[in-house]
Amino acid sequence: MDLFGTAGIRGDARERVTPELALAVGRAIGRDAEELVVGRDGRETGPSLAAAVEAGVTSAGATVLRVGQVPTPTLAFASRGRHGLQVTASHNPPTDNGLKLFVDGEEYDGAGEARIERRVADEAPPVAWDEWGDSRAVDPLSDYRRAVVAYARERGAALDGVTVVLDCGNGMAALAAPQVLRDLGARVVALNATVDGHFPGRPSKPTPETVTDLRRFVADCEGPVLGLAHDGDADRIVVVDRSGEVVHEDTVLAVLAEHYVRESDAADPVVVTTPNASGRIDERVAAAGGRTERVKLGSLHEGIAAVRTAGGDVVFAGEPWKHIHTAFGPWIDGVASAAVLAVLVGAAAGPDGTGGLAALRDPVTERPYRKVSVRCPDEAKAGAMALLTDRLPAAFPEATVETEYGVRLDFGGAWTLVRPSGTEPYVRVYAESETVDELVATVVDEVEAAVSDAE
Repeated sequence: MDLFGTAGIRGDARERVTPELALAVGRAIGRDAEELVVGRDGRETGPSLAAAVEAGVTSAGATVLRVGQVPTPTLAFASRGRHGLQVTASHNPPTDNGLKLFVDGEEYDGAGEARIERRVADEAPPVAWDEWGDSRAVDPLSDYRRAVVAYARERGAALDGVTVVLDCGNGMAALAAPQVLRDLGARVVALNATVDGHFPGRPSKPTPETVTDLRRFVADCEGPVLGLAHDGDADRIVVVDRSGEVVHEDTVLAVLAEHYVRESDAADPVVVTTPNASGRIDERVAAAGGRTERVKLGSLHEGIAAVRTAGGDVVFAGEPWKHIHTAFGPWIDGVASAAVLAVLVGAAAGPDGTGGLAALRDPVTERPYRKVSVRCPDEAKAGAMALLTDRLPAAFPEATVETEYGVRLDFGGAWTLVRPSGTEPYVRVYAESETVDELVATVVDEVEAAVSDAE
């Protein structure tokens, strides 16, 4: 059985993430918990799946705390000191849904997911009839919003005079992000700020192509302005500058990472990121006096734990679009990212509208970046990667090579990463270089040859 991907269980609500599966997963996690917080996003299939989860959890003898519709970061916040389960497919289309599991504010690790998979496969029966748990409603949303506001205020001045144009995408950000930013003093213009599981305003995944309304609106604003967009469950964030252009996600990572390292008084401040993230992050972290550690995609929590075990102090962790503000909590939080970034922009903004986000971006070296997918059948991935582990270093003898999470070649500022997709029949090629087209062309040729030889 292979239930979990890099961010919980996701799939079509009629074929994969069914009420039957939700019941089984609820019963499996109920064996871990005394109390379990259950929430959901705004998808049409959410109420039925949440009800099935609740039946599974209580039939395992645990108590359910129902929180209803909340952002995923709010569910994680509410799971501190207990377990949690969010019914969400994040940025997937409205036909999908999913199940994301938490314990003490942190997503289940690989061992925990494997335990749930075994229990689902074993089809364990309910506990004795007189040992079933019960359920009750709780409301963590107000406490969560106040906590985000307090945390952001520690990082900078109020947002008086700053306009934040916020595209909630008809997702769960509508219940938290506008309220948080207004409490911080911003003038908030909210787009698609009603929860609707059909996502009528735009697709639930914010991309340069799907946030065109936001981009046009921001470009027409005067004075200090920041554009922000969230995905369906508010754990992702996309940033738009005053010209209406989407800021590269690695630049956003670099800005936040540098801030957290500079404000830290730790002897060894560490930022955890992933192999596909830009070298601009390493450069800004090093300039601020810290260091970076890289872990495979979807494993930020494991990377944080490993650094802490080795004695490092993780001040921030992130992969493209997703950030963990470690001093606030161990979960991925797009609402906290919106609040912190807005405060930093406000602190850097001049009264005439200059500065702001542009001032934060100015120290970041933004080299051309590309991502290419090379089709590769799942059964050929292992063979192709084994060949590439030898062939790519031979093709680029001047590069420093890392092979822990794919094959990553570093040229001192420029770099490329080749890794197999965990969910689709592709090998991914990432590259950042002033001559990125030339670099990608050479790497793709090597990948295509390796795939052909492995088939």
